[in-house]
Amino acid sequence: MFGSTSSSFGGTSSFGTFGSTSTTTNSLGLGNTDNPMKDVEVQSPPDDTVSALKFSPKADFLIGSSWANDVRCWEVKENGQTVPKAQQFHTGPILDCCWHDDGTKVFTASTDKQCKMWDLNSNQAVQVAQHDKPVKTCQWIQAPNYSCLMTGSWDNTVKFWDTRQSNPMMVLQIPERVYCADVVYPMAIVGTAQRGIICYQLENQPSEVKKLESPLKYQNRCVSIFRDPKRNNQPVGFALGSVEGRVAIQFIEPQNPKDNFTFKCHRSNGTGANVQDIYAVNDIAFHPVHFCSLATVGSDGKFSFWDRDARTKLKTSEQLNMPITACCFNSRGNIFAYTSSYDWSKGHEFYNPQVKPKIFLRNCAEELKPRKK
Repeated sequence: MFGSTSSSFGGTSSFGTFGSTSTTTNSLGLGNTDNPMKDVEVQSPPDDTVSALKFSPKADFLIGSSWANDVRCWEVKENGQTVPKAQQFHTGPILDCCWHDDGTKVFTASTDKQCKMWDLNSNQAVQVAQHDKPVKTCQWIQAPNYSCLMTGSWDNTVKFWDTRQSNPMMVLQIPERVYCADVVYPMAIVGTAQRGIICYQLENQPSEVKKLESPLKYQNRCVSIFRDPKRNNQPVGFALGSVEGRVAIQFIEPQNPKDNFTFKCHRSNGTGANVQDIYAVNDIAFHPVHFCSLATVGSDGKFSFWDRDARTKLKTSEQLNMPITACCFNSRGNIFAYTSSYDWSKGHEFYNPQVKPKIFLRNCAEELKPRKK
């Protein structure tokens, strides 16, 4: 059984059942079924690739943004069943979404160069940020002495916004386009084109701590900050995923150089001898309770659970018939959400409009417990 939720939104309208198709046809060379793990299927998923999934910090409400220009919200019931609650739109694909810390508002970043704030109680959305090119990332920052929205764009800027004002509080020029970002106060990490990593501290006001070159050889795809329970649960480093089927674990201030390491994932044996098929790591999520446990999802249509400290794999899923593009845990860490949809890794000729995205919920409470040393 999944945990119960106690929150509800007033004034939202259900967006009903959108057309969905279930098919096992597949030309990607992946699995033959859309739900091999027999997980709970979320009702009324978006009609195009899901770019981000995020659970509310306050209750079991899930949001998902998509290339169909929309963001949707579902309530997850105690039995794992989902209730579609509401939906909002941009004029272009939505590349990222995040929650306000109070659990009543959602932020969305779009190729239409805007970020919007969606008030779930009134079901109204207003523009709160603007860039010169598509906005790739959005993160809410809740500091003791300020709160703001951080946005990263392909216009080579990171901006910080007081949502009550039309101009940004701060604009940081960076060397390249923003590809991924994460925030766990007081740390922010931004991954850019050309394998760049920029680390920021957020106390008092955001400022750059250091620039790094990715320890991975190929393009940054996703980044997720991890905490250290021995240091009062403070953020101490990040996991970086790339298009080459590899993840780097990086501490900002490693106590031992061997603390930093990389590992291979989302690879499979190819057709020839000593040949591996290598897939992109599309998303990384750290467990909110067991800080050393993390999930990775990839273009190979699989998710994997890992123990960072023991440097071991805890579980790998069966192979779905589509890539897994995004994932997240709920705030208590007993539900793992993941979504299968085409990620364009094999080009437009492999896009099948008949195969619609799906979002699944997995009861993961036992599977993510760290290995006993």
